[in-house]
Amino acid sequence: MANIYVFDDEPSILIMIKKMLEKAGHEVDIALNGKDGMELFKNRVPDLLITDIIMPEKEGLETIFELRRKYPDLKIIAISGGGRIGPNGYLPGAKLLGADMAFQKPLDQKEFLQAVSLLLNEPPVKTILRQF
Repeated sequence: MANIYVFDDEPSILIMIKKMLEKAGHEVDIALNGKDGMELFKNRVPDLLITDIIMPEKEGLETIFELRRKYPDLKIIAISGGGRIGPNGYLPGAKLLGADMAFQKPLDQKEFLQAVSLLLNEPPVKTILRQF
């Protein structure tokens, strides 16, 4: 299937998303912030990036902006729990900076997997969910 990078400073979120995507057949690499995540791009460009917005070192909006300029065809999903101003304050900005889709945490698994499938031009999520 696809190679996907996930950046999030919450280890529990990283593990949950990684397991969900691996069960769907994807190869997943993770990083705890945008700075560490950018190092992954030295090895290869993924098919999809999923990034949190509020992270230490290098936050998601900066990461999205930089990667969109370097890799205009990269598919990007932004996620956020919101921090002090709530996710609705950050997610529209992520879309303006180049995220293809944006989701508020906690994630709805079915909706999230459907978005991943759509961006990767894969079969609908119903087919994937039956494999679990």
